[in-house]
Amino acid sequence: MGALLLAAGFGSRLLPITATTAKCLVPIDGKPLLNYWLEHMFAADIERILINTHWLAEQVVAHVRASRFASRIDLTHEDELLGTGSTVLDNRDWFRGSPFLVAHADNLSDFDVRGLVAAHETRPRGHPITMLGFRTDRPSSCGILELDDRSSVVAFHEKVADPPGNLANGAVYIFEPEIIDAIASLGRPQVDLSTEIIPLFLGRILCVETHGYHRDIGTPDSLAQARSDFAARRRAAEASTHRLQKAMA
Repeated sequence: MGALLLAAGFGSRLLPITATTAKCLVPIDGKPLLNYWLEHMFAADIERILINTHWLAEQVVAHVRASRFASRIDLTHEDELLGTGSTVLDNRDWFRGSPFLVAHADNLSDFDVRGLVAAHETRPRGHPITMLGFRTDRPSSCGILELDDRSSVVAFHEKVADPPGNLANGAVYIFEPEIIDAIASLGRPQVDLSTEIIPLFLGRILCVETHGYHRDIGTPDSLAQARSDFAARRRAAEASTHRLQKAMA
């Protein structure tokens, strides 16, 4: 399966950091955000990755070309931002008529990629989309989901005050090729996945909740929290390794 990582945005909420650093290259515990995605995707047997570029594209291109994964990554440049749905449509030939994964690469996540793919392969009949869900501590800043007893998304509340719950759209999807046709059928130059495509498929989207780490790093507070969380993770891993080495000495 191939994956599209959406990484072209300005990252305006993270100014002034993103004035000089592409949002997908913002460091978290010493590692660019994009590297977390590349390592995580390829470790889970994703075959190829397509990355769209726009703002500070030259940084992203240089970073990808220097990556150990360079031979498995394709780049597509947008002179003007297309919108998430239109990016999918503009690259329909890259997907080759097969199911594909789409992720907003401004999140930091360790979700189970293989588990999401497996869930899509065994999804209820008539569900062309599988969506990652996560629990958020800021429901009003997310797209909140309502599910039925099959874990199908039956309602979607995009960034509303006092939404009914805290299960949010994780902005990671697996799409069947028919979703591309749905985007094309709107006949507009810019189409957004979350506000224009997802609502068309209510009742036909399987939600798979992640119990791992998933955070939008798009604000200074959220970025600071992610940096703190991953620094703590690293220290815990180092301490565990040290204890193991000491026990074996």
